[in-house]
Amino acid sequence: MEIDKTDDTMKFKNLITAFLVLGLFFSTQAVAQKKDKFDENKAQETITQFKKIDSGLEAFFKNSFGYAVFPSIGKGGIGIGGAAGKGVVYKQGDMIGGSNMTQITVGFQLGGQEYSEVIFFENADSFNRFINNKYQFAAQVSAVALKSGISADASYSDGVAVFTQAKGGLMYEASVGGQKFKFVPKNEMK
Repeated sequence: MEIDKTDDTMKFKNLITAFLVLGLFFSTQAVAQKKDKFDENKAQETITQFKKIDSGLEAFFKNSFGYAVFPSIGKGGIGIGGAAGKGVVYKQGDMIGGSNMTQITVGFQLGGQEYSEVIFFENADSFNRFINNKYQFAAQVSAVALKSGISADASYSDGVAVFTQAKGGLMYEASVGGQKFKFVPKNEMK
C-alpha cells in the first residue's frame, strides 16, 4: 500500500502561503496605522458623504448620544483575515478623541477591501462602554451597507447602529463582527 503525500504537501504549502499573506497584510496595516493620524477633516468629509448618499442619516447624527467616524478601514484575507483603521469620536456633535479599530476574522473570505464606517451610540451607556474600551462587536453583528433611503428602516441594536460604505476593492465577506476598538482622548491624539 502506497501513501500519497501530495495532498498533505499541498495543504501545508497553502497554509504557509496563507500565513505569509496574512503576515504581510498585518505588517502593512500596522505601518499604515502608525502613519495615519486621527484626521478630523477626513471624518467631516465622510459625514458629508454619508449624508449625501442618505439624507435620513441626519437624524442619526443629530439624535445620537455620540458617534465614531472611520473614514478608511482596510480589510483583507484568505481564510484568515484582518482589518484596521483610525477614526474620530464625537460626543453630542463635539470631537472628543479618536479610536483605533482592529479586527481578525476566520472563515470563508477572500480578497481585499477599503470602506468607511460610522458607528452611532444611542445613549450614554453604549457610548461610555466604547470610550472605556469595553466595546467589541460580537460575531453576529452586521452593518447596514449605505445606500439612499436605507436609514429609514435602520435601528439600534444593543444601543449601537453601524453603517458602512465601500470605497474600493472586492472581498467575499462583509461583517463587522469581531471588531475591537481602543479610544484615544483628544489630548493624547497625534
